[in-house]
Amino acid sequence: MRYHDRARQRAESIAAARAAEELGYPVIWLSGGPLPGLQTITDLVDATTAIKFVSGILAVVKYSPADVGTTYAALEASAPGRFTVGLGGAHGAKPIATLNAYLDELDVPVDRRVLAALGPKMLKLAAERSAGAYPFLTRAAYSAEARKVLGPDKLLAVSHLVVLESDAERARAIARDTISFFTTIPGYASSLKRQGFSESDLSTLPDHMVDALAAWGSPADIKAKLTEHLDAGADHVAVNVITGVTGPQPIEQWRALAPALLR
Repeated sequence: MRYHDRARQRAESIAAARAAEELGYPVIWLSGGPLPGLQTITDLVDATTAIKFVSGILAVVKYSPADVGTTYAALEASAPGRFTVGLGGAHGAKPIATLNAYLDELDVPVDRRVLAALGPKMLKLAAERSAGAYPFLTRAAYSAEARKVLGPDKLLAVSHLVVLESDAERARAIARDTISFFTTIPGYASSLKRQGFSESDLSTLPDHMVDALAAWGSPADIKAKLTEHLDAGADHVAVNVITGVTGPQPIEQWRALAPALLR
């Protein structure tokens, strides 16, 4: 990435973080895939005043335990309590062993780290070795099962796709485009099958599957869908707004959703 591209992306990220804080959102979950690097987390914390950040998630195959621990320690010293380490991305042959080995080396307190968890074994690991779980692409029924595995005292934060669009065909098309990518990743495909979706569902993405995995419609419609996770046992729902286009963060959508979601 060229310097001016990095500078523009940094400025856009800071503007988005400040906008989210001004709107009253309590936490920003930073997607690990698009994250340029750990320095971005520091930049965003430094550019805001009180909003909290969670890496959702840092792939353990990309970031070393030493680098993550150093970033956490520096932010804990300068902005205590504002950064929690979210980890995952162990999609290889032995994901549990990979994460266990990583956590053995990671110098971050157990209560300040969470794990992406798409199945019962990973949920159990999250309960044992972190503050809780951060699943993505799950229906509300998964939150109920996850709560049983985690127990009553662990955090269950769910990331759910949101499309602020009331036209059903367009909303589902936007959601379907995003979901289709994840159905090609073995860990997500297995998770979706455990949730009751068939092999045919994964290849065709029928309306009932899209509607279970993405909230769309008006702000009130979206709030009602996200509340299903809370009613099922989740503590927190991360609103993952998608628009069908690449570009700047969806600040206008955050603004439109805020009155419904934050009251």
